[in-house]
Amino acid sequence: MTPDLSVVIPVYNEEAGLPALFARLYPALDALGVPYEVIFVNDGSRDRSAALLRAQFQARPDVTRVILFNANYGQHVAIIAGFERVRGERVVTLDADLQNPPEEIGKLLAAMDAGADYVGGVRVNREDAWWRRAASRLMNRLRERITRIRMTDQGCMLRAYSREIVDAVAAAREVSTFIPALAYTFAYRPVEVEVLHEERVAGESKYSLYKLIRLNFDLVTGFSLVPLQLFSVFGMIVAAVSLVLYAVVIVERAVLGGFLEGVKALWDRDILAFFLIGCTMFGVGLLGEYVGRIYQQVRERPRYVIRAVLERDGDDLELPARDVAHVRETQ
Repeated sequence: MTPDLSVVIPVYNEEAGLPALFARLYPALDALGVPYEVIFVNDGSRDRSAALLRAQFQARPDVTRVILFNANYGQHVAIIAGFERVRGERVVTLDADLQNPPEEIGKLLAAMDAGADYVGGVRVNREDAWWRRAASRLMNRLRERITRIRMTDQGCMLRAYSREIVDAVAAAREVSTFIPALAYTFAYRPVEVEVLHEERVAGESKYSLYKLIRLNFDLVTGFSLVPLQLFSVFGMIVAAVSLVLYAVVIVERAVLGGFLEGVKALWDRDILAFFLIGCTMFGVGLLGEYVGRIYQQVRERPRYVIRAVLERDGDDLELPARDVAHVRETQ
């Protein structure tokens, strides 16, 4: 039976939490009363996650499919691999750590039944560290001003998409992208719903502070040229102010004789030189971020390599040849 719902779950070193996920996920989906499939994407886990996923496939082969990467490519690449194989008309993404309860999937589907084609989850009573919540609020405001992409909670992976949006995301040739934001650009009626948030069942977050910074760099540089434009405007302002001060100092020395000596002293201080050097280095790094994205894109290397696919015999195995190498393992 063709599923109505596809659930895509990236997995990376979640050995300790997978049994609890299986115990809650399948009953929650069974209770929805719609045909469904679950696609797990093992993103190069170094623990026993792959073995547990294989065992779960053998236990529920009718609704379970497993994609095994040969290495770690990142959460969003894993989701794209799932998007390229989904068969359902509605697609839900979910983290494997159970911080987003699978019982909340029904809320997203209800919003889609009401006409939405993109449903974002907004976590209430977040069980994260205070600095993660503060950083999330700050980046949400910054992202909205720069990219005009309106997501109240960009860090919530519990989201639902129509098949048209999923196909558009899968067809995008971007090497590095932030899927919720990219999907938002394809949506015509995006909505948000509040969902519960729980503590991790086991393990620890895979997003360090550095990875969170990198993620937001990808988000901003992947969807807007505003950072470059702002830096250009800043450079012009600094140049104009410098020219005015230089002219004032010349006039002061030639005519007024010491009236603006304080301005000159301030201008000559090393702190101003350090400030301008820092701005220059930031601008070079920002420009390098855009150039690096171009470099990654023009190489046209496969985004990922699949080591094996676990699915029932007879399931379709069509995959984009340019994006993936694969081996099929069936039951």
